[in-house]
Amino acid sequence: MRLTKYTDYAMRLMIYLGSQPTGLSSIREISDTFSVSQNHMMKVVQDLANAGFLEAVRGRNGGIRLARAANEINLGALLRHTEELSDLIDCRGCRIAPACSLPSVLSEATVAFVAVFDKYTLADLVEKRSTLGVLLGFRAALPGEDCTL
Repeated sequence: MRLTKYTDYAMRLMIYLGSQPTGLSSIREISDTFSVSQNHMMKVVQDLANAGFLEAVRGRNGGIRLARAANEINLGALLRHTEELSDLIDCRGCRIAPACSLPSVLSEATVAFVAVFDKYTLADLVEKRSTLGVLLGFRAALPGEDCTL
């Protein structure tokens, strides 16, 4: 199964915000960090804010942040929101559709795939917060600190 760029950007965005030690982040700084178009990131931010994953603060000192604690953001829920998981293939008009079991096999595989994501939260992805902080530029590495993944 291959996830869309949209989900990729959404996951990166959430990891960035989940690793952020304090305060608000701007779409520009996140886009620059991941070398992603600001327009693309803005669409992802608006969508995730509307879905309740993010909180957008308007104004001069505004920005975005997680709407809930990282341990309350389930990755399966995020994946279901960003991906169209219902039909991996389009069987309409297929000659063998009435006798083919492929759609049920794909459906079962999708359920199993998403079930793995259901076991994790954003907190699991950002548990190496110290290393992520250095890699994302939130702080400098301390002398003798190993910040390799």
